[in-house]
Amino acid sequence: MGMRSFDARRVGELECDAWVTYYRRQWGRFLRAAFGLTRESFGLSWPNTLRGGWWVLRANQLWAPVPDNDPDGARRYMERFYRLVVASEGEDFDPAEAARREVEWWRAHRELQYDDGQADERPLVDALVALYAYVYSVPADSVEMAARERARAMVHSDRWVADGCDPDSPLISEERLALVRSYESLLAAVRTDDATSRE
Repeated sequence: MGMRSFDARRVGELECDAWVTYYRRQWGRFLRAAFGLTRESFGLSWPNTLRGGWWVLRANQLWAPVPDNDPDGARRYMERFYRLVVASEGEDFDPAEAARREVEWWRAHRELQYDDGQADERPLVDALVALYAYVYSVPADSVEMAARERARAMVHSDRWVADGCDPDSPLISEERLALVRSYESLLAAVRTDDATSRE
């Protein structure tokens, strides 16, 4: 398993679990889901999962405060993470650029999350497309569906949070399904591109 051959259902379910447990402040369950997500998404060894997962966690902690967050600090930690991915997976993208694109979708999501109900999902979708296309070296249009489904999952999550984080809410199932569809679409795009490049 690796970043080009992950289990899409497992990754989608872990990301949903990470979001739900984060907002419900179930920190032990959150850490298990978050580190599992890092390992499953990128196929890292356990030592690299722990190291990289810690950097992702620190990046999120620096990004999280509203309004006084530290995007530069978040980008530095994500650059460390992507440098680890490049080294372990044999990829050739620039970790600093990947980190910039990563934090850019965080920014786009935050604008959507705290809007007045009038914001468009398009900037978030575009930011996710830009990240996926760059990190996986695939055409932007091939990851459009993956980006749209992940953005849709975030909208479900934001609505669930605004409604009070009810653990029995059907929004959790909608979020989970959208994430699984997102990663299934991303995996299909990556595999199609890999197959084409081998021809």
